Amino acid sequence: MNKTLRILSAFVLCSFGATAQQDIALTHFIYNKFAINPGAAGIEEGLCGNLIYRNQWDKVNGAPNSVVFNAEANMESFGKWSGGFGLNFTHDAIGFNRQNNVMLNYSHHLQLGSGQLGIGLGIGMVNFGMNPVWIGPQTQIDPTFPGASSAITFDVNFGLYYRGQNWYAGLSSTHLQASTLNLTSSVVNPTGTGTVPYDLARHYYAMGGYTFKNIGPGDIDVQAMMETDLKKYSGNINARYIYKGFLYGGLAFRNNDAISVLVGYRPFDIQKQRSRIFMWVGYSYDITIGRLSKISSGTHEIALKFCYIPIIPITKAKNPRWL
Repeated sequence: MNKTLRILSAFVLCSFGATAQQDIALTHFIYNKFAINPGAAGIEEGLCGNLIYRNQWDKVNGAPNSVVFNAEANMESFGKWSGGFGLNFTHDAIGFNRQNNVMLNYSHHLQLGSGQLGIGLGIGMVNFGMNPVWIGPQTQIDPTFPGASSAITFDVNFGLYYRGQNWYAGLSSTHLQASTLNLTSSVVNPTGTGTVPYDLARHYYAMGGYTFKNIGPGDIDVQAMMETDLKKYSGNINARYIYKGFLYGGLAFRNNDAISVLVGYRPFDIQKQRSRIFMWVGYSYDITIGRLSKISSGTHEIALKFCYIPIIPITKAKNPRWL
């Protein structure tokens, strides 16, 4: 089985280059919105950081393993101008391949109607590499087999994000320049000498969500996201019941991939005179429904969200001349 997969991978890489939907798919995409839509950077109050680990298709050899870390800040919360910053790092490992994305995001916030519009730009770098171990000739190098190699390129994202009172909507695109990375094998003890072009496909996203308030002792939060590289399409929808603001449970669905169960807990929410600090811990289990359902043990995902929200005191003037 492994030998067949390796030979098939070599044929695909060497004949057609690497073209695929490179952006990772997360069940907890609700904690990673500004990574794919820079307009969402810092549109929520305060300073927040998220850490997500995803073990996709457990027990499948070479299946994706991903780590996401991001942090964002709303500058208005700190008494600065209207806007937000965000920093995102993503590590994705699939088989022989490793991809690292680093992106710095800025969103300019405009008051529009009863809500806020974020116009965002993300600038960063993408590094893609591979370190294959082929079952091939033992006496000489096969020039068609790619060896260890890596390449790096400049990356740009753009997005629009609108947040209303109980809802939001966004449109965005990632990898606007759609670069091609030419991976040339290392000359140091190579297993092969082939060159592989890796096409960084441009992606398009549409997202939205609505919170139904005061449904019993909690709220119902529904969020959806569509993504495409104009070759493949993916739809995600999450529905959570948030009980009294500290516990949630829900279901999610991704077409042709998985049905998911989500649970989450807020271990602390500390309110002080000039700040609020809270944390969410979330877990999801994806039940694979696609072609890998017979060999996959499902997908595990863990998410941590930490926020610090400063409370700017209201100052009062004793004399009208001081206003």
